[in-house]
Amino acid sequence: MNENLNENLNANDNVKKAYQRLTALCARGEHCQQDLLTKMRQWGLNDQEQALVMERMVSERYVDDERYARAFVSDKVNFAKWGRRKVEQALWMKRIDSDTATRVLDEVDDQQYIDTLRPLLRQKRRTTKAANECELNQKLMRFALSRGFTMDIIRQCMEVNDENDVLD
Repeated sequence: MNENLNENLNANDNVKKAYQRLTALCARGEHCQQDLLTKMRQWGLNDQEQALVMERMVSERYVDDERYARAFVSDKVNFAKWGRRKVEQALWMKRIDSDTATRVLDEVDDQQYIDTLRPLLRQKRRTTKAANECELNQKLMRFALSRGFTMDIIRQCMEVNDENDVLD
């Protein structure tokens, strides 16, 4: 099977060039299958050629969506300071399988999200203008929601026991 795949790749010059360019790209950093398919579409490869290249890339482990998802989640939580919902949405847009995305996201402990959000809220609290404490809390909650954090994490960080205390 692998010999047949290699023969097909070598038969078409465009496919061979695409394979070489994509392996060089994957050697520099993690990429998901969707990223590579998009590149091949831009280069004008048809669906059959894309499938040939992608099959070889996966079999040689240049591309692994689960490995990509782990790196992506780690980067977005630790460096971009995103919450679970925003990361989940980004993985969906990258067309990462929902089971894989859920499994990888479940590996991140809630405490890590809390440790990420608390300093963000402290900093935002200092720069946010509000008429009263209630309005300030509403603005902080909207900010945290826009960063993709869930209400339970936001409540823990804002030390609010009841959602109605803040939203009234």
